[in-house]
Order: sequence, then structure tokens, then C-alpha cells
Amino acid sequence: MTNAEIAAHFNELAKLMELHQDNPFKIRSYAAAYNKLRKDDRPLATLTEAELQTMDGIGKAIAGKIHELATTGKMAVLEQFRAQTPPGIQQMLAVRGFGPKKVKAVWDGLGVTTVGQLLYAINENRLVELKGFGAKTQEDLREKLEFYQRSQGQYLYRTLDAIAEDLLARLEKAFPAERFARTGTLRRCCPTLTHLAFVTTLAPAAAPDIEGLEDLAVDGEKVTASFEGFAVVLHCCTAENFGSRQFRYTGAPAFLEAFVAAYPGIDFTGLATEEDVFAKVGLPPIPPELREDGSSIVLAQENRLPKLVEVGDVRGVVHCHSTWSDGIHSVREMAEAARERGFAYLVLTDHSQSAFYANGLKEERVRAQWAEIDELNAELAPFRIFKGIESDILPDGNLDYPDDILAGFEVVIASIHSQLNMDEEKATERLLKAIANPFTTMLGHPTGRLLLSRSGYPIDHRRIIEACAEHGVAIELNANPYRLDMDWAWIPYAVEKGVKISINPDAHSVSGINDIRYGVLAARKGGLRREDVWDLQFTI
Repeated sequence: MTNAEIAAHFNELAKLMELHQDNPFKIRSYAAAYNKLRKDDRPLATLTEAELQTMDGIGKAIAGKIHELATTGKMAVLEQFRAQTPPGIQQMLAVRGFGPKKVKAVWDGLGVTTVGQLLYAINENRLVELKGFGAKTQEDLREKLEFYQRSQGQYLYRTLDAIAEDLLARLEKAFPAERFARTGTLRRCCPTLTHLAFVTTLAPAAAPDIEGLEDLAVDGEKVTASFEGFAVVLHCCTAENFGSRQFRYTGAPAFLEAFVAAYPGIDFTGLATEEDVFAKVGLPPIPPELREDGSSIVLAQENRLPKLVEVGDVRGVVHCHSTWSDGIHSVREMAEAARERGFAYLVLTDHSQSAFYANGLKEERVRAQWAEIDELNAELAPFRIFKGIESDILPDGNLDYPDDILAGFEVVIASIHSQLNMDEEKATERLLKAIANPFTTMLGHPTGRLLLSRSGYPIDHRRIIEACAEHGVAIELNANPYRLDMDWAWIPYAVEKGVKISINPDAHSVSGINDIRYGVLAARKGGLRREDVWDLQFTI
């Protein structure tokens, strides 16, 4: 069981206990454990109870529950609370921004026990009858519930990427003479996807011999199954037709339609490699990430396909947090981890003072951190730590410190973290004011979205990008797999306007640095080149 999975159990337990109005002290303890455990890099499942108790904030009771999860896959007390709670109520607790108190209010006040029942009640305007639910709250909840329903059955790319690696390793070991390759949304590196898909030379009749596959069904050359609870599709074919099938199943429908329209009547079957497919029409191979629509076909026809950015092109770790705010590793540990991974520099951007929930830095702590950075830079040179901050954009669009403090930072990432329920005009104007601030270096996670959890506030992307171009402000592509914000679809317009994109891990631990990979994959979908990346332009 991963740290994230262990932490999620404590988060669920805290919510269920609050829903049932159980012991407040225990609820706070379990909520704190969730926040602690999800950021920890140590493999919790492999630690003894004694070792777990040496962790800050982890006592005997919580250590015992972690050990219970690691050894049995379950937590008895959580199972008890689940048994007391209708499944639909448990689903409501999973809706971001719909906390236990409000869930209990609608459960007790309206008797609803499913998301569908609650949406029906909202359609009948019944929530306004409950204390604490006005018309605006009711409409906000409708949007959250509808987003939750649309997101069901989808998974983050990172989740299925790891599962795919495991399954591919098993397949290649069990059938060394056969070929297996990713395809579909998995190969296009879409931020969210519904299933795993592979092209293979394995015969459909051999699928039952694959260890770990369940719920097998064979339909001609297509095999559907599940692996560790996730849907899997195998597209079986001969080696001679492998390229044709890989091409067919990799591209999105819009891409395939545009390709067929551009080259009508050509037979693309019986080709062993994708290079053969593209060569048949005189095109260079189009990277899988770009096969979403017909725009990449035009670029290929005009010999203008971009040389896409690669992970190795990112020179520095931009946007990370330390123990000064809500990170779990020290500045030294973050810097040494970045250096060990081959990066040339690190931009430290702890939270600013308004982010009290994240131990944001007051002015005196900012100056103390600067002094520590100076000492470390003298020791770690030529590696360098830049003095940065993730400054909250306040509701009026101002940044979170007076000018004399802002002037001392080498990098200022301006981000919104509070009062997210804005309409497009308010959100856009708030961002525009922050972008115009002369101390703003880059705009952090522009929409505030959390994939499969929160849609983010609406903004006028064109106005934001144009303002960044005017003021020389970069835009962050936050590489955290839950964010991947800015959305890749807006990268071409940003590049057209000359706005640099910074691929930032938003790392809260040394392992978070590795998320740069997911940001690069998302950036490639937007056609980002090495020369368009902000952190590669930084002169040390």
C-alpha cells in the first residue's frame, strides 16, 4: 500500500467520524495524520510500529492503524464507520468542498442518501430550506456534484502510468517473443483517462494466460479485462500489421478523421511500423502527444513540427516548498535532492504570510530564510538556490507583501489560494492586476483546478496570456499530476504571444521533484519546445 493510499484512509476516517459527530480530538488527530503521511517520502508500509512512532505527530494508536493497513489492507475502525454510512453519503464526502457538516445537514434535513437524489432536491430548490444553504450555496453545490458525476470512472495519468508499467513488465516477461506497446489516451499522455490500452502481437486466445487479468472478454481481435481494478484493452494483431494498428488506436477521433480526409482512398493496413504509415503519405512521424486533432497534420505537411521539450531539457527545479512553510524537507534537503538529480539550481518558493494554513512566512521569517539561503549557496556552489516566494494573490489582486519585501525576492510566483468561488470577470480582473504588478515573475497554476476534484475558477485565457506577454510574466505549468495547470490546450496561444512556460513541480518533498516528468508530458501535448520553457532562459 502506497503512502498516498494509507493517508487517504485516515482522511476518510476523519470525515466519517465528523459526519457521525464522534470524538473531536480523534478527528483532528486523523486529519493531521492524513496531511503528514501523504507528504512523507519514507515507505510507510515497510516500517515497524516502533519506527512509525518516531515520526513527528504519529503516536502509538495511529502507528498501529498504519501497520494494520499495511499488513491487512483494512482498518477495522474505518470499516465500522463505513458500515454505518450509506454508500451514497460516502460518495458525497468525496465531493471536494462538500464537507461532513453540510453532508449531514442534507442527510438529516432532506433524507437524501445518493448524489442523484441530492441533485434532484437542488433542482426543486429544496436546499434553501436548510439552515446554512442559500441560493448561491445551492448553485455552487450543484456545480460540484455535476463535476463529480462527470469525473467518475476517470483516473489521473500518473495513476494509470504506474499500473501500465507494472502490467507491461509482466506481459514482456511472460511472453518474451511477443510485442506490447501503449496506445490510445495512455500513449497520448492525456492528463486524465478511463482505461489502459495496448497493442500486441499476442493472440487473443493466449489472454487467459496473463497473470493478474480478470473479467476477460474476447471480441475478435479485441480483449477487454481488468487489472488491479482498472479497465484494460488489448488490441491484438500480427507483427506485419502492428504499425497500422498502433497508428489507428493511438490517434484521437478528430486526428484520425482529419488524416483520412487529407489522404482519402489510401490503404493504411498491413504496415509493420508507424514510420511506414507516415512515410506512405510523405510525412515525418507525428509525436503521439500531438495526435489530438488535425492541427499537427498541417504542421507535418509544412515541415513545421516542433521539436518537443524533454525531461532532460529542464535545468532547474522551480516552485518548491520546504519546512519553512508546508514542505516536509529542509531547504538543504531540497537543494541536495535537486543537485543529485542533475539540476543546476532550485527556486525556493515557500508560501507567503496570508497562507496561514500552510505556515506562510511573515516578514521576519522571510529575512531569516534569505540568510539561510546565502549560507547554503556559499557551501553548495556552483549549484544555486534562488530566493523566491509563492505569493498569494489577495482578493483585490494585490500581492501578499509590501514592495520592499517583494523587491528582495529573485522570483515571485503569484498564485490564488483563497476565495475561489469567482465568476469569470472577477477571477480575470484579479489575475490581471497581479500580472501587472512589477514584482510578479510568473503566474502560478492559473485556474486553480484540481483534476477530477475541482474544475477551477473560470478565466478569460486569452486576456490573461496577452497580459503576461505585455508585462513579461511567465506562466506556470504546474506539474503536480493533480493540477497540470495551465492546461496544455492553451500553450500554443501562449507560445504565439511569446509567453514563456515554466514547468514547475510545486514540490513539497524531495520526491515531488520527480513530478517534473508529468509537467513535461503535458507540455509536449501543447507542442512546447525547449526554447519556449522559462526555466531554460534563466541566467545563472
